[in-house]
Amino acid sequence: MSTARAAGRATGAAGTTAVRLGAVALAGVLLAACGGAPDGAADSAGGEVTITVDLFGSFGYEEAGLYAEYEKLHPGVTIKQTDTEDEADYWKSLQTRLAGGGGLADVQAVEVGRIASVAQQQADRFEDLRKHGAEKLKGQFAEAKWSAAVGKNGEVLGLGTDVGPEAICYRTDLLAQAGLPTDREELARKWSTWEGYLDLGRQYKAKAPAKSAWLDSVGSLYSVMIGQQKERYYDASGKLIWDTNPALKTAWDTSVTAARDGLTAKLDQWSPQWNQAFAAGSFATLPCPAWMLGYIKGQAGDAGKGKWDVAKLPGGAGNWGGSYLTVPRAAKHKKEAYELIAWLTAPAQQARLFTKQGSFPSATAAIAQIADATDPYFSGAPIGRIFGDAAKQAPVQVLGVHDQNVAQQITNALGEVERKGTDPAQAWANAKKGVDNTIG
Repeated sequence: MSTARAAGRATGAAGTTAVRLGAVALAGVLLAACGGAPDGAADSAGGEVTITVDLFGSFGYEEAGLYAEYEKLHPGVTIKQTDTEDEADYWKSLQTRLAGGGGLADVQAVEVGRIASVAQQQADRFEDLRKHGAEKLKGQFAEAKWSAAVGKNGEVLGLGTDVGPEAICYRTDLLAQAGLPTDREELARKWSTWEGYLDLGRQYKAKAPAKSAWLDSVGSLYSVMIGQQKERYYDASGKLIWDTNPALKTAWDTSVTAARDGLTAKLDQWSPQWNQAFAAGSFATLPCPAWMLGYIKGQAGDAGKGKWDVAKLPGGAGNWGGSYLTVPRAAKHKKEAYELIAWLTAPAQQARLFTKQGSFPSATAAIAQIADATDPYFSGAPIGRIFGDAAKQAPVQVLGVHDQNVAQQITNALGEVERKGTDPAQAWANAKKGVDNTIG
């Protein structure tokens, strides 16, 4: 969910899911066939165990049937999930509970923009998963994904779920009504640059269907553009560079241009109005990390099937979002929680999540499994190839302890330009003040 998952991978409202299934025969054999648990994984010692999982947005585990399958394979285990719509709200609540030591779930999700904070500043509050054998899983993940969750003393503090290779999702019916091409390869050529993307947006605006804009918001445009950069908010030495980074300023200026040219629907991402806009046809294109596919399906519903397609991103490959599953040190069932997250992040389960929800794998073996995947909802788009190529070409991003905080202040400021008409220079000054107030 990730933004991320950025600001959230919302499901619409916070919810609670509890599933309980009985025993099945040959559980150990079935588990091995479904991707395998770590060595030494076993059911709880003869008792009933409820593993609590706290997430932001929609990770897709319930929707893909993974919880139900895990419970079948582990008689006596119940998985109870809670989720918060907005990642920023989730993180604030998690910080409060970590500080107090109470109210924590056995499994807590962490967005990639927060993982540096966990690894560099909060390692003492999370279980070192090496205690449960996590070091044996290192070769399963892309090196950058694995190392981001390693603490200063080598602690393994989380297992990677997905990454967020980027593309553009678009409504073929809306583009056709505006007289624009709908073929994904032709569009990729026409918007090979961000200037080309905005030019097509101006053409769309001139003949757009009523109450429809070119894209949803400048926030999503900025997020996908900054995801194309290796250095965004920090440099490799850990220095905060966001306000002097020319690549970030380019993403800002492009987003400001889109706002001033009236190319956006002026929607606040993750808001109820934004959710409703998917079904209403309020925008024709959407900067689209892989995890957004499942979100679109959930919001646009069955009526949207075949109306959406996916094309290559303008300006080169990038990554937006991705997450980790962690076990707090104060968790009640640390061993069982580790066994669950090791299974959920195994290649077989990651491959299933992509084909059903669009969450692109961080496990390298899973990437090969989904290379030929297509999605009928998105007009048969070759999503395995499009997002797979993007994942291979995307830069390995420098992560900083306050990435998500800085990103939020910038997108807030861009929203002022978009919705209130605030002068861009004043909005930039507001962003700087917000960053200073947030991180000191």
